[in-house]
Amino acid sequence: MKKKILIILTSIIVMILAGCTEADTVSENLSKSADSFKVQRRVVFFNGITDKYLLSVEGLCAINVDDAKKITVTCKVKDGKYKKHYLGLSDNVSYFVEQTDAKYEDPFHYKVLFRPEQIIPDIELQTSK
Repeated sequence: MKKKILIILTSIIVMILAGCTEADTVSENLSKSADSFKVQRRVVFFNGITDKYLLSVEGLCAINVDDAKKITVTCKVKDGKYKKHYLGLSDNVSYFVEQTDAKYEDPFHYKVLFRPEQIIPDIELQTSK
């Protein structure tokens, strides 16, 4: 019985690992690095009718597309501070994101990043005098 369970678990693991390509792993790691403000990016908004650039944001930026009409760009600036930009999209305004610096990512190392502020809620401590 234990041998059958071991064989089944081993085959499931092999199938899962076979489905992951090196490109998938590197892409996932680059996305996690960018979301941790470790990748230089340029986000350019342009008018598709006039071919004119409307706005460009550059730096250590994380991007979040909330829906088809809104994108949030959060950038890390000097002294561990952050700036957040909300940008609206329309029928003729679009954007593209460019990674401006190459970054080494190990295709055999999977990253899991925990954000302590998401796990442990803010606690306000009040003491009496």
